[in-house]
Formats: sequence, structure tokens, C-alpha cells
Amino acid sequence: MKSNRVIIENSEKIIKFSELCCLFCCPPCPSRIAAKLAFLPPEPTYSLVANEEVKSKFQLQLNEKAEWPYSERDKDTIESFYTRTSRGNRIACIFVKCCSNARYTLLFSHGNAVDLGQMSSFYLGLGSRINCNIFSYDYSGYGASTGKPSEKNLYADIDAAWHLLRTRYGISPENIILYGQSIGTVPTVDLASRYEVGAVVLHSALMSGMRVAFPNTKRTWFFDVFPSIDKVSKISSPVLVIHGTEDEVIDFSHGMSIYEKCTKPVEPLWVDGAGHNDIELYSQYLDRLKKFVSVELVN
Repeated sequence: MKSNRVIIENSEKIIKFSELCCLFCCPPCPSRIAAKLAFLPPEPTYSLVANEEVKSKFQLQLNEKAEWPYSERDKDTIESFYTRTSRGNRIACIFVKCCSNARYTLLFSHGNAVDLGQMSSFYLGLGSRINCNIFSYDYSGYGASTGKPSEKNLYADIDAAWHLLRTRYGISPENIILYGQSIGTVPTVDLASRYEVGAVVLHSALMSGMRVAFPNTKRTWFFDVFPSIDKVSKISSPVLVIHGTEDEVIDFSHGMSIYEKCTKPVEPLWVDGAGHNDIELYSQYLDRLKKFVSVELVN
């Protein structure tokens, strides 16, 4: 999620009336704030090529913009397909079979400026290291998915992905870990607040859109977007919160506030010195996930 922060010149703790007038009288309206704040889909780095014999099957075809450090044979571990959302968009999905004996499958909602092509190699590496399979999808307007990115589409997208994962693979909710990164924490929190799952991972989570744009915001306004801070307390599953202390996009305070609102938090991972896009490069990232999946959830 790229930064589009608005500089507030006053130092007061609430938004002034003049600022509210600016929001309403001088568009953007909340949906436009959300679009500018959150959605930066890249040029597609892949396509889904239909199988000539079975039209419902597709092959993930990466272009030169997607890095793939593995062999061509490793691509056979990825199943690709489409599903339709309740809002009429067709979204691309992949299932990465990283481990034959995996107990858990991650339903991974990725960050802002990437698509499935860019994330596929990361998924394969992550899943093989923490012994999990990974199911992921592209938001409406990203990659090979149709439609336009919006808050309502985010929720419809993850709902469609969830139901496809449950029906196509028959995976029980207790064996599904919802993993959201950056903007992906928004649909993750929403889904987790409505379904009980095996666990939830919130990586660089935001409290709400207005709290990112206006850091001094202390309450959820009726025109706010992505109000995860008001939903996270409804999550009944164990929650692991991960955040970098030097996050330049979503301030570290967001992660701490999300953690404090959780009803079943586990020990969080605060990565000292990490920013928004480099947490995965720190050794404690994999160590913490391994412990969470193979020790804490099992016990």
C-alpha cells in the first residue's frame, strides 16, 4: 500500500470543521479517498491460459515482469482458475501446493501494488518453509481479475475466494489461516470477524483509511473506509500481528492498536527497524511464523 498521506498543519487531536468541509465540498468523496490511498494495481505480470482439453482449467503464464527463481517444473505446483464474485466480477485465483502433508492452508490476501504473478514465487518459498499450502486471489481490477478495485469489491473478492477454497478443496475452516498483508488485512479482518478459522495473521495492518490519511484521527467517522479497528475485536480465532517499527506507510501505532483490540492475540512480532516492504527479509519473520503454525496452533 503506497503512501498518499495528507499533511495536517494543525496539531490538534481531532479533525477541524474546515477539514471536514474540504472532504465533502472539494472531492474526493470517501470512495475516491480509498482509491487514492489504497489501490495501485500494477501492469499485469501474468495471464491465465485456458487448457485446450478442459476449459475450466488454466495455466499460470508469467511474463517478463514477474520474477520466477524456480524451475519450470515448480510451476506445476500451482493450480490456476477463476471464480465469480457476488458483485459480478471474475477474479483470478491460484492454489500453491507447497507441501504434500500440510495441515494448514493460508488464504493469502496480498498487498497493494502487486499481483499474483509477482507473488507466486514468494508463496512457493513461504509455504515450503512453514509447511503450509497457499491459496491466493487477485482483487477486482488486479492482474487477470475483472472490474475495478473498491472497498465493497474487496469484501466480495475474499468471500468468493473463501467459498471456492472451501468447496473446491474441501478444507475445513479450522485448517485455514487467513493471512492479510497491508491493504490485504482489510478483507482479512472483515472475513475473520464473520467466520471462525484456524488462525489469522495481520501483516502491516491499518486501523482505517482516515487514520492513515489523517494520523491524528482518534475516532471512526461515518465516511471512513476500511474500518478494521472496529471489526478486529469480533475475531474469535488466534491472531498474530506483525509490524515494522519504522513503517513509513502505515505507522507502527496501527499495528499496536490492532493488537490491543484483539480478543485472542498471540505474542506479536514487532520487527525493529523494518519498514513497510522489507519485513520478510528479517530472519525473525520466518521464525515467528514457523513457531505460530507448528507449535502454538498445534498445542
